[in-house]
Amino acid sequence: MIELEKTYLAKKLPKGLAKCDSKQIVDIYLPANRIHPVLRLRQNGAKYELTKKTPVANNDASRQREQTIVLDGAEFQQLNQLTGKRVSKIRYFYKSGKFTAEIDVFQEDLKGLVLVDFEFSSSAEKEAFVPPDFCLADVTAETFVAGGMICGKKYSDLAVALNKFGYKKLFL
Repeated sequence: MIELEKTYLAKKLPKGLAKCDSKQIVDIYLPANRIHPVLRLRQNGAKYELTKKTPVANNDASRQREQTIVLDGAEFQQLNQLTGKRVSKIRYFYKSGKFTAEIDVFQEDLKGLVLVDFEFSSSAEKEAFVPPDFCLADVTAETFVAGGMICGKKYSDLAVALNKFGYKKLFL
């Protein structure tokens, strides 16, 4: 499956976000010794999966090839024992025009970081997209905010790169 998406740094939290549907997500990226691991073990609410995401073209994070295997709880628990880089976030589903924004509010060591994802059904739809006012900057092509790059890091590790976009910490 090819995933078409854009990722933004949040400028502010949209009104009513706390009342939106949400779920807790824990990602473990494997192997832990890779700078940018692309294999992700995920607890997605009560669902479990193993996903490999790779760019369709070199360094084009806006078009990813995604391969996912659904796991049961026992399989997840077994794989969860592997050493990996972890990240925890709460994903909110916020209706914005005809799109649903997936707003990731990071927890623990990345507290203060908020990313907004939009998925598209076609390249034309993606190209015509105008982000809502709660989006600060398009960081789709920025590897420093890729899941495999932020896992295992602290907010302070990302601060210099975030400051280049004028990003300010956000809390819900």
